[in-house]
Amino acid sequence: MLCTGTSIGPYEVLAAIGAGGMGEVYRARDSRLARDVAIKVIPRALASDTSRLRRFEQEAQAAGMLNHPNLVAVYDFGTAGDGVPYLVTELLEGETLRNRLASGPIPVRKAIDYALQIAHGLAAAHDKGIVHRDLKPENLFVTRDGRVKILDFGLAKLVRDDFAPLTRPAKTESSAGIAATVVLPTEPGTLLGTVGYMSPEQVRGAAVDHRTDLFSFGTVLYEMLSGRRAFGGDSGVETLYAILEEEPRDLADFNPALPPALERIVMHALEKNPEERFQSARDLGFHLQAISNPSGASRSTAIRSPGRRRRRTLTGTAIGLGLAAALITAFLAGKGAVRVPAPVFKQLTFRRGTLDAARFAPDGQAMVYSAGWDGMPSELFTTRVDAVESRPLGLANADLLAVSTNGEMAVLLGSHPHRPFTRSGTLARVLLAGGAPREIAANVQAADWSPDGTTLAIVRDQQDKICLEYPMGTVLYSTAGWIGNPRVSRDGTQIAFIDHPMRGDDGGAIAVVDKAGHKQTLSSGWLSAQGLAWSSRGDEVWFTATRVGIARAVHAVTLTGQERQLSNVPGTVTLHDITADGRLLLSSDVCRMRAAFARTGETAERDLSWLDWSLLRDLSADGKTILINETGEGAGATYGIYVRGTDGSPAVRLGDGVGMALSPDGLWALSFLHGSKESISLLPTGAGEARAVACSLGVVRWMAWFPDGKRILVLGGREDEAPQLYELGLSDGTLRAITHDAIVGPAIVSPDGTRLVARDSEWRPTLYQVADGTTRLLPGLSSALTPVRWSADGGCIYLSERSSSPEGRVLCYDMLSCKAVPQVTIVPSDPAGIRGVAPIAITPDGKAYAYSSARVLSSLFLVDDLR
Repeated sequence: MLCTGTSIGPYEVLAAIGAGGMGEVYRARDSRLARDVAIKVIPRALASDTSRLRRFEQEAQAAGMLNHPNLVAVYDFGTAGDGVPYLVTELLEGETLRNRLASGPIPVRKAIDYALQIAHGLAAAHDKGIVHRDLKPENLFVTRDGRVKILDFGLAKLVRDDFAPLTRPAKTESSAGIAATVVLPTEPGTLLGTVGYMSPEQVRGAAVDHRTDLFSFGTVLYEMLSGRRAFGGDSGVETLYAILEEEPRDLADFNPALPPALERIVMHALEKNPEERFQSARDLGFHLQAISNPSGASRSTAIRSPGRRRRRTLTGTAIGLGLAAALITAFLAGKGAVRVPAPVFKQLTFRRGTLDAARFAPDGQAMVYSAGWDGMPSELFTTRVDAVESRPLGLANADLLAVSTNGEMAVLLGSHPHRPFTRSGTLARVLLAGGAPREIAANVQAADWSPDGTTLAIVRDQQDKICLEYPMGTVLYSTAGWIGNPRVSRDGTQIAFIDHPMRGDDGGAIAVVDKAGHKQTLSSGWLSAQGLAWSSRGDEVWFTATRVGIARAVHAVTLTGQERQLSNVPGTVTLHDITADGRLLLSSDVCRMRAAFARTGETAERDLSWLDWSLLRDLSADGKTILINETGEGAGATYGIYVRGTDGSPAVRLGDGVGMALSPDGLWALSFLHGSKESISLLPTGAGEARAVACSLGVVRWMAWFPDGKRILVLGGREDEAPQLYELGLSDGTLRAITHDAIVGPAIVSPDGTRLVARDSEWRPTLYQVADGTTRLLPGLSSALTPVRWSADGGCIYLSERSSSPEGRVLCYDMLSCKAVPQVTIVPSDPAGIRGVAPIAITPDGKAYAYSSARVLSSLFLVDDLR
């Protein structure tokens, strides 16, 4: 110990402050500048220890590189006349965070303030390539005016360059700290740091970088909020085991009023895998700043933790990795199962209806979504994490597509069903804060913002193809199928999406495309895939899909194609959005499709549903039989084809695949295998064997019978081409093209087999001559009409009307007068969750009809701790 009045260089010792493993600290007077300073010296007994001297020099060098208000300023470094090295720093008045914690947890707002300052100090050190590696309450000093200073860079590691021996650095206005616990970085396999605050990679003796400080930061913030250490045990080995294998107790157990966002920040910092933590102190500070305002933190009184027995720790001790591994292995042998935190679900919506899309607002605390509640048209709503009510945004008949980081929404106005699973309308931009929408593009199905909120990626119907454009006008990818859920990557260089090869079906693959148009399929074979977003770190694509039925679960895939399942809760879920701190918006969707039959003029309907997703395919001409496809959970890995009598008799399964149409005599059903090529089959509706039909067309998208029962009408072609209509002979497999331009199915054939009605590439109902493919537009018909059937005499056609309302309508169009009159109107008794009635089938005499109506009842959830 130095006595009062002792001189060290130009400094006069006034009093002892304290001592640590690496030196003694004194209050001293700088006579030249007339200020008090702190001097840290190596005791004479240790000054001859070259390793200690080396570490002392290392601390000086690390500290001398830094200059920040949250790091202690270094004024000088030198050697006294007797050869004792010393380090001169600013003199701090206050107490360490350890002393402050002795009185219990720190109030939330104050803890956030301290945490922000620590994050800023770490960011400054990390910017210089310096990792502290021993962050703990003893090394954090709170001054009397509330300033937090990071102390003790004795364990600091310069990541960019090796330290060189020091003689005497120039005087500098830099920053460093007063060492308390120091362990020399020596050989690989040595544990460095303080037990209880070490990162998992430190415990393993592995290489460390700046992210190890972020883990230690998480332990400190956890202790500030709870008054307890994040990881502890009755021995040092138990503590090491806890760091490697266990999760801390929920902070809400100590303070139920703690803001959930703050707990998420703590747990994100405490991820075992460095790749899953915050990736920089600046990023961590950004998230803290977002909740540092008065509304972001709880004003409730902190809850003091109960007393706990003192634990023996290995603070400041270097543990050989081999010994630590042996101790941990022995401890694991007697340890029970590791507790893995389960995802936390908070319900945000409570009304009956279908939710289309949901996104987080820029602050991460508000959510925006579009939904049609109680049978009403889709409308935009907003809600908050801490709210139970939703507020309409005053924008009716609109579907949400995306929300930018600048608080601007991309919405779809005047949307209408395009095909099953897709809607099309006018893309518009509108501020989340309010204002009139500005229309910018037509025929858009989906969109997403670039990370800076200035550019849109869109999916647009370009007549014969569905195109992905980014930026608008630049086509990166096109398909004859459809494109779902486009999401721009967090760095703006790629777009992830669901590539659906078959229109009217939600099976498909997860793909990405870069700005040069290079597409890569990451994961394929999904029977149902809806909902996609980039992970919080941007290195995975998360999506909801299933390879069996429709019970979609949450999955993840890396850009190299490595898949993993994240959650598999009962029922069907759809992923809508993910925040940078890892929270999700998921909807739980109860999905049913009903098949019904009725006769015109009657009010009573007969429910002919069989399993959970009974999709009507055809109604026999005599109105006695329907053909249905079961494509939901009950169908399993393959779709099921059934026939059922309209008298309500039990359904009969014909086979697997996609059913299309009943033959004119009712003895056969046309089918093909989902996702296969050249796989057309005739399935007997009674006794008999299935028959394969030779077809060299490629991809089949839709089929119907010619009236003679000897030919079929096929819509299809190559996978990369727009579909066209072909005539296929059943006996010899001859294939003849009828049309030469893109066709939008389905089509209907006249009773004499010489004409057909289909929609051209612009969706206009058009009359085609079967013999030569000549065309004539049908006047007075809109693109919202789909041909359903010819009348028995060929004098008129029936068309179903596409509508955004939960109603269905069939019109009868006279081929001579070119006038359409209503034939059937279908009004569901319970419209909640029904967005339209389709498909609809009708008998040639117009006296009986059948239809399907899908009902999806959604509940939106905020999900945390899903990894």
